[in-house]
Amino acid sequence: MKLRFLIAALFSASVAHPALAGDEMAKYQDEARKVVKEFATQLSGVLKTEMEARGPVAAIAVCRDAAPTIASELSRKNGWKVSRVSQKVRNPLLGTPDAWEQKVLADFEQRLEKENPANMDYAEIVTEPQGKYFRYMKAIPLQDVCLKCHGTDEVRAQPVRDALAAGYPHDKANGYTLGQLRGAFSIKRPL
Repeated sequence: MKLRFLIAALFSASVAHPALAGDEMAKYQDEARKVVKEFATQLSGVLKTEMEARGPVAAIAVCRDAAPTIASELSRKNGWKVSRVSQKVRNPLLGTPDAWEQKVLADFEQRLEKENPANMDYAEIVTEPQGKYFRYMKAIPLQDVCLKCHGTDEVRAQPVRDALAAGYPHDKANGYTLGQLRGAFSIKRPL
């Protein structure tokens, strides 16, 4: 109970940092939202094309290969760390959240009871041993198309389950139902 109260207290506080004016924080948030939109648009376009052309088994490669490539390109372009994270990862090397991201994901899960996940985001200035960072996360709600690879075993076709088992022996990114939180886009911008 104390942990839940602490998390709630952390996220109910203002996201503004004393060293940043409200306009500057809003500017960072707007820029982060644009990068996330670009990431989501590129990824969904490639995923939709592959799903229509070759089906869900072939589309597994999009999330495996295209998503990290898009994130890497956006990171280089902006000088920020751009990624996707989840509490239930398919590839632990790429999608495992750090401590700050875990707290935000837990907050998003609590907010699901009262909020549309498509509208959930969070921003904060944090101080870490390496310096100050603007941190931003945008929730990724599970959509119908996602169920083909991330749904329950009753929803996922056997060839998809077989391909995922072969490519991801420690896969945790399944068993979802429509409307759940799949994870979040995450941005870490040095200040």
